[in-house]
Amino acid sequence: MEVTSCHAYKINDSRGDETLEVEMFAGEFSAKASVPSGKSTGSREAVALSADEAIKNVNEVVAPQLVGREVNFSEIDKFLLELDGTENKSELGANAILGLSIAVLKLEAKIEGQPLWQYIQSLGCSTSKDSGDNSIRFPRLFANVLNGGTHADFRLPFQEYMFVLGNGLNVAGPVEQLKVLFEQLGKKLKKNGKEIKMGDEGGFSFKSDNIEEPFDILSELHNKLALDVAGGEFFENGKYRIFDKEYSSGELLEIYENLVKKFPIVSIEDPFSENDFNGFKQVMEKTGEIVLIVGDDLTTTNVKMIEKTIEEKMINAVLIKPNQIGTVTETLEAIQMTHKAGLKTIISHRSGETEDSFIADLAVGVGAYGIKAGAISQLERMTKYDRLIEIEKEVGKC
Repeated sequence: MEVTSCHAYKINDSRGDETLEVEMFAGEFSAKASVPSGKSTGSREAVALSADEAIKNVNEVVAPQLVGREVNFSEIDKFLLELDGTENKSELGANAILGLSIAVLKLEAKIEGQPLWQYIQSLGCSTSKDSGDNSIRFPRLFANVLNGGTHADFRLPFQEYMFVLGNGLNVAGPVEQLKVLFEQLGKKLKKNGKEIKMGDEGGFSFKSDNIEEPFDILSELHNKLALDVAGGEFFENGKYRIFDKEYSSGELLEIYENLVKKFPIVSIEDPFSENDFNGFKQVMEKTGEIVLIVGDDLTTTNVKMIEKTIEEKMINAVLIKPNQIGTVTETLEAIQMTHKAGLKTIISHRSGETEDSFIADLAVGVGAYGIKAGAISQLERMTKYDRLIEIEKEVGKC
C-alpha cells in the first residue's frame, strides 16, 4: 500500500513542553507517533529542532514527497536520511524524522495485520533469533522511584535511583509489585519526615547530603537496585563535584565500589562523563563481572560509539533511546550490534515523555534485557507499563 497522507501537529510532553505528533495514512489504515525529549543529553545525540520547526519540516518539506510512496519503513527511513543529508539530523530535525519513522513502522505493522512487537520481532534483531528460540522475552523493569540530578534540581546527587523487577518471563506481576513498592516508598519517606517533591520522571525526590541515604531507604524495600548517575551533569574542569566536594575519576570509582559492596546494586548507568573513557574502563575492570555498566550519554544509540565501547571494553550494556539517533532503522542497527557482541540492551524513555507506548513494543520485539519507563505516577510513563501488560496478553493468544 502507499502513503495517502501525512501531517504533524503540536502536543505537550510530560514536562509541559511542546513536541510533535505525526499521523500517517494508507487507505483505511492510520498510525500516530509522538516524540519525547531529554533534559540530560549526550553531546553526540542527533539534533532536535523546536516543535514549530519540526512540524513545518514534516508538513511542508517531507509530507508532499511521502505521498504515493510504498509503506516500507526501511525505504522511507533511507529516504528521510538522504533528504536530511546531515550526520546529526540538523536539517529536518531528529524529532521530525523519528516521528515519521515510527509512524510508518506502526502503519506497516497494521497493514501486515500483526501486533507491533511481533512485527518488530520479525525484523531480525531479537535476542531469540540467533539462539533459534522463538519464545518471547519480557524486559526487566528498571523503574525510577527516586529522582535527583538535573531531573530534580540536584536534591539528590545522582539522577535516577531505580528498583529492578522481573526475570524476563512475564511482566504483569512485576508491574503490580512496582505499584506496591512505590506506595510503600512514599509512606516510608513521609514517616521519615522527608519533604517530598516529584522529579521530572515522576519519582520522589528529597533533599539529602548523604550519598548512601537513598540506598539505605531503597534497600529496605527491595533487593535489586539500579542507578543512573548521569556523571557528565556534575563534571567540570576534569573533576566530579558532589555536595560541593570535588572528586577525581579514581575517587569516584572508589565511591561506586563501596556502594556496590554495601547495597544490592545490579546496574550503574553513565558512572562517568561521556568522554571519560578511562573511567569507564576502570569501573568495568573493577565491577563489570557483577554489575551492569550501562552506556547512555557515552553511546547515544550510535553504532560508531557502541562499536568503540565494545572494542575498548568500556561497558557491558547499552541504553537505547530512539530519539538519540533519529530513525527506527538506526535504532535497530544499534540494538543488533549490541546483541551480537553479547551485551545487554535496555530500552529507555526520556525525561520529557508522551503517551506513545512505542518503546514497550520495541523492548519486547527485540528481546531487550530491560526497559526504563519511569515512575508509575505519571500517565505518560504508565502507558508504557499498561502496554507491556497488553502485550503479555497478546503473546498468550499467539
